[in-house]
This record gives sequence, structure tokens and C-alpha cells, in this order.
Amino acid sequence: MSLPEKAFPVSWDQFHRDARALAWRLAGINGKWKAIVCITRGGLVPAAIISRELGIRLIESVCVASYHDYTAQGELVVLKEITPSLLENEGKDVLIVDDLTDTGKTAAIVRAMIPKAHFATIYAKPKGRPLVDTFVTEVSQDTWIYFPWDMGFTYQKPISEDHRG
Repeated sequence: MSLPEKAFPVSWDQFHRDARALAWRLAGINGKWKAIVCITRGGLVPAAIISRELGIRLIESVCVASYHDYTAQGELVVLKEITPSLLENEGKDVLIVDDLTDTGKTAAIVRAMIPKAHFATIYAKPKGRPLVDTFVTEVSQDTWIYFPWDMGFTYQKPISEDHRG
């Protein structure tokens, strides 16, 4: 599989650094998060890192499927709702975590469930950015991010072999 023209491959090391950077930003906002609600599947890994860094023990998930074939976003389906106790006070002091906000469609669904929660993602694209409170890196809308769990280890040709003078 070849990468699209605007590909942004992210290594495990880079993702871990970015997740810790997000935790650092979140630590300055609220020292008393009562729970994390991660959007699965992409929010699982950053939620684990952030929960460790911020000492948050309660991790909940909301399951929203949007990418059914890894190439285009399809109809959104809520596969698992948020535990009712976290919906109290419209999610005040709850942290929503995801890897990326792309079009903002998933974010809008989850925001509607817990509108007072703080929404944090590692990466944000322009269409989804208005729905996120805190993020680390913005990428263009036409950039495809390849997360480390989607990639395998393969040989990479030297740059000089791909460019002809």
C-alpha cells in the first residue's frame, strides 16, 4: 500500500511524546478530572497514557464507528453509550480523549452526550478543531494520519533513490 501525497505517519515514540504533551496541557487546566471517556478505538492508547500521567483511574469508553474501510468516513454508528453516572452534570469534570478530530462528526455526537466535558485530542484537522478544547498538533484537512497501530515495520528506501536530479 503506498502512502497518499499528504501522509503523516506517526511512530510509537512520536505518539507517546504527543500524548504526554497533551497530558501536560491538561494538567494545567484541571487537577481533578473524575474520569476519562475515550472514544474507541483511536482514543484507547492516548487515554492510557493520559490516565497514567494525570493519575486518573476511571476510564470509560464510548464506541462510535465511522471509518468502516480505513479510507473514507461513512455513516456514524454508536456501538456503546457512556455509563449513565458520567452523564450527570452534563459531564462536568470528565475528560473526553481521542486520537484525532477529523470532520468533527464523531466529536459532535460525543459532545452532545456530555456537553460540559473537556474534549482533548492529540491531532486536529480544521473541520473538527472547533469541537475540541485542547489538542497538540493541527494538520491539514487533506492529510491522512497513519497511526502506529495501523502500520507495520517495513524497509524504507533512502530518499536519494526516490528523487532524480
